[in-house]
Amino acid sequence: MWKALENAEKLVSSRGKLFIAIYNDQGRASRLWLRVKKTYNQLPPGLRWMVLIPSFARLWGPTMLRDLVSGRPFSTWRNYKNDRSRGMSPWYDVIDWVGGLPFEVASPEAIFDFYRTKGFQLLRLKTCGGGHGCNEFVLARESAG
Repeated sequence: MWKALENAEKLVSSRGKLFIAIYNDQGRASRLWLRVKKTYNQLPPGLRWMVLIPSFARLWGPTMLRDLVSGRPFSTWRNYKNDRSRGMSPWYDVIDWVGGLPFEVASPEAIFDFYRTKGFQLLRLKTCGGGHGCNEFVLARESAG
């Protein structure tokens, strides 16, 4: 990941902008998800359900419980595909998440520090609020003179 970030930086012209999104480093939780992803990918396809079902419960359980308690059972599930930021069904989104490798993470501070040493300044940062997901950065290369 760091080599890719360095390669991207080299393509930005003077006063150019760089837009990136990097999975948020949640410490222990990120390390656990990496183990889950590796386990899923090492299992034969017929046994991957053993990882998918608990992952589904972890990822969707709280949302489904919230919908049930609020009197709107399965509301988020039914409306998931209508959300323009999502391109697939909730079930296939879980499969995509659990099976997705490589999985590398960084804290916002690590990204900021990395690019600051390369002459960039942070223009905008949208965090995922400390949870799982990506932090989004807009960085600008400072002028070369």
